[in-house]
Amino acid sequence: MPAGVLGPFGAPQRLATTEPYDGATLFAFLRRFAVPGVEAHDPVDPSDPCAPLGLTRTLRLAHGPAAVRVTWDGNELGLAYAGHPDDEADAVVRVRHLVDADAPVADVVAALGRDPHLAEDVASSPGLRLPGATDVAEAAVQALVSQQISMAAAARCSAKLTETYGDEVVVDGGAVSRLFPTMERLAEADPEVLPMPRARGRALVALTDALASGALVLDRGRSWADQRRELLAQPGIGPWTADVVGLRALGQADILLTTDLAVRRQLEARGMTDPAAWAPFRSYATVHLWRPYV
Repeated sequence: MPAGVLGPFGAPQRLATTEPYDGATLFAFLRRFAVPGVEAHDPVDPSDPCAPLGLTRTLRLAHGPAAVRVTWDGNELGLAYAGHPDDEADAVVRVRHLVDADAPVADVVAALGRDPHLAEDVASSPGLRLPGATDVAEAAVQALVSQQISMAAAARCSAKLTETYGDEVVVDGGAVSRLFPTMERLAEADPEVLPMPRARGRALVALTDALASGALVLDRGRSWADQRRELLAQPGIGPWTADVVGLRALGQADILLTTDLAVRRQLEARGMTDPAAWAPFRSYATVHLWRPYV
């Protein structure tokens, strides 16, 4: 089959998770973060909150392009795969990171639920998950793009990058049509023509060059303290961007985004003065504090 053209999706398989699982909130977050062309969400019927949810997204894997379709029917997650069969196991691992399938929910509920500042939130969503990512480098680029702009503006910017520098792919159903650009391709871009402020464009080129060359290695298996320090040493990357990378791309469970405006507003509104009490699950507290804005 020609490169860039995928066959039909295989039969859906159940994606096991820890329980309980709040798929509705997770899909709401992922919908806000989705890059058009790379990830597409099924239309949502506001009159039917129990209607099944679904997303389709492309992946760049070892043997070529692939795509996954993830669904939530209110009870369990489903996953269908299209791509080289030798890459399917990798795709499943990436999706498990995307949907935070293995979150220690019992421990999170015990730690956060006993605090009166979060008790109602935890009771309403005991299965809350971190909105993750299927590719660490891609998520790092999106975090940088998202600095000081809305989620919608960030999605438009990432879509322009993908249209200009990403590869086309034909996926069954046509919901998605692009692979997110490689770090090598973005590193070669002229920062003067990128669809963002010039300083951010230069920062993006520097970041992608570091990732492409191996000068910066982002990996779930490495120390988060080391990776945060290395991210902060990159031009144009501050605490907010580094911590978003940690929370979303690397699945770090104990990051409170105190530099995030929405989080600060929620902390003030709740009169919370000691968020250290939420350790070691401050990332989940962050997502609870984000929920009113999704």
